[in-house]
Amino acid sequence: MGITSFSVEITTPISAAKIFNAAILDGHNLYPKLIPGIISSASISEGDVGVGSIKQLNFTDAMPFAYVKERIDVLDKENFECKLTLIEGADIGKKLEWATSHIKAEPTSDGGCIYKVSSELKTLSGIEYSEEELQMSKNAAAGMVKAMEAYLIAHPDA
Repeated sequence: MGITSFSVEITTPISAAKIFNAAILDGHNLYPKLIPGIISSASISEGDVGVGSIKQLNFTDAMPFAYVKERIDVLDKENFECKLTLIEGADIGKKLEWATSHIKAEPTSDGGCIYKVSSELKTLSGIEYSEEELQMSKNAAAGMVKAMEAYLIAHPDA
């Protein structure tokens, strides 16, 4: 049983406010439209997208698991920051005891931002994630941000 972590930083021309609001506050509406080959549907199953709310993402057969449920533990709209805890689905109970993600969009001087995702995973006894599995997680996080970026560039009034 150990704690594994990974981080990914994506530089984007989209402002911190715009990408944070789209990805975190409205992602449950947008991601199924943006990456329908991976996310079949998404919803807020409890709450109002505030602290304590539960988000559920349902995946297509392209993913090795059917869904994830995440609880919003911290939400700082002014500083474009949130912390999520994976509470159900994915590898919870199979490989993981728990997993958290800390997301922060940091404004840059050119009007864009650096979108940072840092995740910690507490594995069950005797389980370790391979570098390949961690890289897949990094790629998934970056892919979701890039999909949102492409959408926001194509729809500047969104």
